[in-house]
Amino acid sequence: MKKFFIASVVLIGSASASFSQTKPVLTAIIKTPNALCLNCKTRIETYLKRYDGVIEVNVNYRKAETKVKYITDRINIEEIKTAIANCGYDADDVPANEDSYKRLPKTCKKWEDGGGHPKPKSPLAPRQ
Repeated sequence: MKKFFIASVVLIGSASASFSQTKPVLTAIIKTPNALCLNCKTRIETYLKRYDGVIEVNVNYRKAETKVKYITDRINIEEIKTAIANCGYDADDVPANEDSYKRLPKTCKKWEDGGGHPKPKSPLAPRQ
């Protein structure tokens, strides 16, 4: 009886130890230069939250960057950048998917493409 009790304690202990392993979580900041409005923020956050392994997404459109917290066992940073590019936005060194970019509303496109994101003016520029 004593051997059975010890064996069950060892079995339960090893099982609980295997379940309590922490998964490596990383936070990355990705430059998204053409995500500059609330619609862009909503679109990227909604799209990325669908991916397995993405825990948290926060797009700061004023700084043109996206902060992503993810589990490294399930997804990597290159897959996240590709997902942002497939959504229609540039992500660091990964350019936006052309077809996805064309489907973006006009207000979310780049200024040089006739969009609504003008280049920021220098604070030292003279007023007209």
